[in-house]
Amino acid sequence: MTTGRGEESSLPAGGPARHIPVLLADVLEALAPKPGGVYLDGTFGAGGYARALLAIPDVRVVALDRDPDAIAGGQALVAQAHGRLTLVNARFGALDEAARAAGFPALDGVTLDVGVSSMQIDEAARGFSFRFDGPLDMRMEQAGRSAADIVNGAPEEEIADILYYYGEERQARRIARAIVADREARPFLTTRQLAGLCERVAPAKPTQIHAATRTFQALRIAVNDELAELTRALAAAERALAPGGALAIVSFHSLEDRIVKQFFAERSGRGRAASRLLPGEPVPPASTFDHASAPVAPSSQEASANPRARSAKLRVARRTQAPALGLAGEWAKLARLPVREGQSGRKGARSEPRGGGR
Repeated sequence: MTTGRGEESSLPAGGPARHIPVLLADVLEALAPKPGGVYLDGTFGAGGYARALLAIPDVRVVALDRDPDAIAGGQALVAQAHGRLTLVNARFGALDEAARAAGFPALDGVTLDVGVSSMQIDEAARGFSFRFDGPLDMRMEQAGRSAADIVNGAPEEEIADILYYYGEERQARRIARAIVADREARPFLTTRQLAGLCERVAPAKPTQIHAATRTFQALRIAVNDELAELTRALAAAERALAPGGALAIVSFHSLEDRIVKQFFAERSGRGRAASRLLPGEPVPPASTFDHASAPVAPSSQEASANPRARSAKLRVARRTQAPALGLAGEWAKLARLPVREGQSGRKGARSEPRGGGR
């Protein structure tokens, strides 16, 4: 895993950050790895979590990353692990399938470090950061629809919804309107072009984050389907974990954390009392996770040494013996964009109206 997953507002001004695993000691404490156990790192990155797990004798690790560059960079660690590390180019939404294919139908622990990696941010050619001028790309898998495709081809309302719901950008409508107007004369091809538009249309005060921060976050989430992928990963981990196995999630902004928090709350039956059921009301399914622990944030020392860890939050829960429930639940709806009139078929859409202040 690498540091730097999360919003660009946490980036240091002095150039690329070192690849330091965020909340490493806390994640290891949560997983409580034991000799002979099998653990899955769903966001391999630079291999920080996987390397720490492999330091424990006889532990086996399945590690996933959707970025082919991360897979290529991890081959040296695969060789050093002498058969104890299986590295797979896959999305973590299919982590249960990847684990089964590797010969491990039940896992003792799963960890995810959600968001973009510092390696991706620091490489201008990947187009994740407005701090470098590069192609407007943002594709973790280096395939499929890019940020430029969305900015240059999506309808104004869709762009506004992406910016508002995925970036929590209050000026979403104004920025979307300007994008659609400007692209008629010149398509958006570079990060500098888009950042410049944000600076012009919705300038930030000196004490605020950069004007393009939320727009870039939102587009990155949309390009990579990150929130929906997170919901699939939570359901996949529920299927893959053995009873007593820990699920440890490190998130970096409120959208991700809200999904994880509500998943653990629903799956642990928090606030549910069977004795208070109304006559004829169906008995709810058994809890698939024990009550989640309180969220863990980086210490002041870690945040100072690693600025990109400042917004990190770790949530942990352990699997029960109850059957998995899949994607059913209100938490899964948090990843969806709203339905617009005439767009009822939009995949994964939700029905809330657009918020005000745009």
